[in-house]
Amino acid sequence: EEPIEYLVVDVPEKSMGGVMELVGNRKGELVRMDNREGQVHLEFTIPARGLIGLRTRMLTATQGTAIMHHNFHEYAPARGDVPGRANGVMISMAGGSVNAFALNNLQQRGVMFVEPTQEVYEGMIVAENARDNDMPVNPTTAKKLTNMRTTSSDENIILKPARKMTLEQALEYIEEDELVEATPQNIRLRKQLLTENARKKAGRGRPTEVVEV
Repeated sequence: EEPIEYLVVDVPEKSMGGVMELVGNRKGELVRMDNREGQVHLEFTIPARGLIGLRTRMLTATQGTAIMHHNFHEYAPARGDVPGRANGVMISMAGGSVNAFALNNLQQRGVMFVEPTQEVYEGMIVAENARDNDMPVNPTTAKKLTNMRTTSSDENIILKPARKMTLEQALEYIEEDELVEATPQNIRLRKQLLTENARKKAGRGRPTEVVEV
């Protein structure tokens, strides 16, 4: 069994479809619906785990117009898996300080969670992969120095802003083989098993593709 919450949402009629889809994807079931002069009053039962990150997504889907609250309803048989994220992640293979040169190459393959000079460790999740597989990477790789000067190799590096998450967003984002580390200064994501060898032996996570920067 699992805890079930009673969720109440008031939303403009034009945004009702987005709310129904969001709650339905999280195993929510509609109990009651009333139309009140352009405003729709919706009542659902939903697994407590389905509420993680729901408020942020609902406000986005309704342009900030949704009003929602919930409270404990009952324990009931588990309703099955809530769909996870479609994308894999990039996992640091090394510890150290993030290098801008490495990020410049990696940002072509996904969305970065870290910035230059930030400290990382092996097993830390540093980016979302554009594909559905996990990818061990080394974000600390520095540019190889040579005696030759070339204009093409000395171009200015332009990095996209790193994606930052709230604690609620991070908890919603992770999969079963991942953890959230929360401190007063930082919110980090990591794999439960920090080394690639340990993850392979345990058969945890998604298929991986190693990329050299």
